[in-house]
Amino acid sequence: MMNKLFSGFTNKTAENLLLDAGAFFKNFIVGTDTFESAVTAGKLLGATKGGGQFSAIPEIRNVEVDGVKGKAEGMQMIDSWEVKMSANIIEITKEVLAAAIGASEIDTTTSEDYDIIKGKTEIELSDYIGNITYVGRKSGSSEPIIIQIYNSFNKNGLTLQTQPKNEAVVALEFEGHFKPEELDKVPFEIFYPKAS
Repeated sequence: MMNKLFSGFTNKTAENLLLDAGAFFKNFIVGTDTFESAVTAGKLLGATKGGGQFSAIPEIRNVEVDGVKGKAEGMQMIDSWEVKMSANIIEITKEVLAAAIGASEIDTTTSEDYDIIKGKTEIELSDYIGNITYVGRKSGSSEPIIIQIYNSFNKNGLTLQTQPKNEAVVALEFEGHFKPEELDKVPFEIFYPKAS
């Protein structure tokens, strides 16, 4: 007697894979920018080593009610969202270093030989990046999958480690933030290509 195999693999599986590391951009405009135009416009964060990660995790509170011996359907409330996107950037530019520092500025005038990246003692609204965008390849589609987090800031700062026979990688971890005028808009969106 032969045992029957059970698997989630179907004839649609090959059309729904997220492939490779993708690319990360600053202030990518969905519907206007393409991968190529965003690279040309200088929106690319840089080449990665080790890819990146996206997470959108709600903090859920269970409302307890007398007489209910566990969690009751419909009695969960979202207290907050933690929205993050990380990218491990191997291409170290002044913009990557400034984005890693977060509260920073780039002085391009003081020195003829160097651009000087400086930290600041306060976080200003201008330090937030409108969006950090992941553009990746989805099998079965000629259109990319696009994930954006909004009002982004890297609060982990800059750690730069160098070592022999290896390249330095800057690990960026951006957090999305609610805007005061859009408190009902969770600061992320996923643009998933329609089936062709």
